[in-house]
Amino acid sequence: MASKAAARARGAQILAAFRDAGAVEIQPDILQPAEALLDLYGEDIRARAYVTADPIRGEQMLRPDFTVPVVQEHMANGAEPARYCYLGEVFRKQDHRGAARVSEYNQVGYEVFDRAAPEAADAEVFALLAGQLAHLPLTATIGDLGVLSAAISGLETLPARKRALSRHIWRPKRFHGLLMRYSGQAPVPETRAALLAGARSDAPWIGLRSPEEMDARIARLTEDAAAAPIPAQTVAALEALLDLRCPAAEAPARLRAVKLDGLDAAIARIETRLAALEARGVNLKELTFDASHGRTTMEYYDGFVFTLAAEDEDLPPVASGGRYDALTRVLGQGQAIPAVGGVIRPGLLVDLEGGTA
Repeated sequence: MASKAAARARGAQILAAFRDAGAVEIQPDILQPAEALLDLYGEDIRARAYVTADPIRGEQMLRPDFTVPVVQEHMANGAEPARYCYLGEVFRKQDHRGAARVSEYNQVGYEVFDRAAPEAADAEVFALLAGQLAHLPLTATIGDLGVLSAAISGLETLPARKRALSRHIWRPKRFHGLLMRYSGQAPVPETRAALLAGARSDAPWIGLRSPEEMDARIARLTEDAAAAPIPAQTVAALEALLDLRCPAAEAPARLRAVKLDGLDAAIARIETRLAALEARGVNLKELTFDASHGRTTMEYYDGFVFTLAAEDEDLPPVASGGRYDALTRVLGQGQAIPAVGGVIRPGLLVDLEGGTA
């Protein structure tokens, strides 16, 4: 395993290349306010982050990544367009297939905030990072979470169902469970069936939710139970979409063959992005498109996503990134700008290059 000094030195070389590409170096604080991250990810983030309490500043987290503080800085003070780069440590509790991974490591990253041509910016970030790793035999996988979002938007079902499916794009098991329920392929739990039939408990009221909140919840469940199920053929098409994995150049045609409503604009963006990648010298024959790629990573990615990974599946990706337009709206208090970025793990890169500790 590469030493911190070796990882830092290799990261500095990549950082210099990012500066040469026009990025301004930024260095967010290692201690970050926990509130923003908890608002974004919910309490689940506590299982992955290192949290501490400050008597003045309140709850703080050791920096789990750079994207959130970079977005906060840009939305508060940045000009447009903007390119940023950074190098530093991040901290995450991790466990992978029973084997603990390193929880403190360096990231070197590049972020683009630009309204002019989002797909061109996607290609810029990917090509720049891939170029730094071209000497290694890595597998490149790309995807676009916007395709699944578009497919959900195109469903003929209740808006509440669409919102629930959209919230759980990044939780595949929960998403599948909801899809089975909304299509009538999963049995209704006995307790819910009894509740919908009018059963009520005579026990004293307990819990944090008020009776009014519970009545509203019951009304939503009643509306859902009365709604028509999502047709089986639509569920089959969604599952075919989620299973789609093919050479990148074939992705537009394969996506059109899925026959789901609402995908035309998302497919057009993929075609524009592929052309931009090719224009930057990326060999599309060496890229794999995976429609489910990014569904188990950070939840702020909402469009283009990518990883560059070594053959050993027990290793984390050497590089990863994606588009996070919605995050800028959340952290910009209603203001938004298209944004995309990616990171390289220089310590892992040193190891793969045969570096020594």
